[in-house]
Amino acid sequence: MEELLMHTKGYEVLRNPFLNKGTGFTLSERTALGLTGTLPSQVQTIDEQAEQAYQQFQSKTTPLEKRIFLMTLFNENITLFYHLMAQHVTEFMPIVYDPVVADSIEQYNEIFTNPQNATFLSVDRPEDIKESLMNAADGRDIKLVVVTDAEGILGMGDWGVNGVDIAVGKLMVYTAASGIDPANVLPISIDAGTNNQTLLANKRYLGNKHVRIAGDAYLEFIDQFVTAEQELFPESLLHWEDFGRANAQVILDKYKNKSATFNDDIQGTGMIVLAGVFGALNISKERLIDQTFVTFGAGTAGMGIVNQIFTELQEAGLSVEEAKKHFYLVDKQGLLFDDMSDLTVAQKPFARTRDEFSHAEKLTTLSAVVKEIKPTVLIGTSTQPGTFTEEIVKEMATHTARPIIFPLSNPTKLAEATAENLIQWTDGKALVATGIPASNVEYKGVTYHIGQGNNALIYPGLGFGLVVSTAKLLTQKTISAAIHALGGLVDSDQAGAAVLPPVSNLTEFSQKIAEVTVQSVLDQDLNREKISDAKQAVRDAKWSANY
Repeated sequence: MEELLMHTKGYEVLRNPFLNKGTGFTLSERTALGLTGTLPSQVQTIDEQAEQAYQQFQSKTTPLEKRIFLMTLFNENITLFYHLMAQHVTEFMPIVYDPVVADSIEQYNEIFTNPQNATFLSVDRPEDIKESLMNAADGRDIKLVVVTDAEGILGMGDWGVNGVDIAVGKLMVYTAASGIDPANVLPISIDAGTNNQTLLANKRYLGNKHVRIAGDAYLEFIDQFVTAEQELFPESLLHWEDFGRANAQVILDKYKNKSATFNDDIQGTGMIVLAGVFGALNISKERLIDQTFVTFGAGTAGMGIVNQIFTELQEAGLSVEEAKKHFYLVDKQGLLFDDMSDLTVAQKPFARTRDEFSHAEKLTTLSAVVKEIKPTVLIGTSTQPGTFTEEIVKEMATHTARPIIFPLSNPTKLAEATAENLIQWTDGKALVATGIPASNVEYKGVTYHIGQGNNALIYPGLGFGLVVSTAKLLTQKTISAAIHALGGLVDSDQAGAAVLPPVSNLTEFSQKIAEVTVQSVLDQDLNREKISDAKQAVRDAKWSANY
């Protein structure tokens, strides 16, 4: 960025969010950069600017207004934005990302003012892919790309180009948590059309107004994108976000052995849930191989969770067939059986046979499955609110001393249960993680801390570690190392301990996960560049939000 600053003068500096300091430019900088007379006389420190900005933030009355203010600041002065976020990370996380990002997605067409450094790639113009990426990078050294086609936003579904805010918010969390330089990242929207009829009927919708392309034509566009992205940014990590059921696993499988790539909905969700399970088992003093899992919601996120735990069970010594026996998938059809015609590629290996049960035809509800299976772990990614009922939870608690229950659907209105109810219905025995932030629960003199199954607890450290290590690939060995690093941060001896560490400590454990990730890449000899000390490499690469 210093080289860019040398060739930029006057108002161009103030209009570039990577260069702009606003009133933070010193008098000598103003002279050198042609800014004399363009700013008020007073030179402010970044802390003075942050205090002023935070007062403005507090004056906003709704979460969406607060998000719009922060996005405006981000578009004007990226360094100040991250300096302010570092001071208020717990408060800002739900504003810049989940759950308030849902409001901005739904109103994207009405409130759009700035693309927020994002790139928009249209399936109708594949010939523009390379030029579009070059224009967006604008000479920056891109190390991390978050790309979405927004077909499968958790809890929301298909939102077309509006879903670019997911990619933007994801990268904000990356920088705030791990310290990756915001000049090295790029959010991308793949506009493949939309099947959201409300958007198609909206005259203000900013994306392609046609139904989504699918099949070979869609995958060919993805391949053209990946080819161009890797050619232009050969050392970058490619992070896939919110792709639909039919495409997410297919895309990941196609590219995961060719370059460093990561699907947060499949791998990230699986990682955070498994880390939470390990945290719970640290409290209950039980073993992973002794657990029985019911997953309610067998879409991209649910199957990502199942596959991650399935892989870990094999690492623990179980055969493929033995490991599969630990899983029961429940979706809109009820328990999934192998003779069903509408199973996805990801679901088929875990579908059960009807001859395992004396009354298979009755296993069409979650309640019936819980009574039959007697699970020790119940995971919800269904987006069906209130479906972990008192009857189901109490039934589960009669068969296991410390039921592990993770209602992960978000936003809040879609959660399968509240943490407070789960604690009360199980007389304080449940080990709980939620998909949205949850307050502590006071019950019978004990304060129960509720872990949030938020992917932000793990993907920033993992991604930053892959970038720092110049990793050629992301392997299961590296994923497992990061999971164990996060799961091991729980204080299992504290009464009412959370199964996952708090978001307030995000920057601290993101650095730990980054260090573990770098070391794992080095141990496998998958680094492009020579690195002698993993911890030092992470410290040296960490960007600081200061002028």
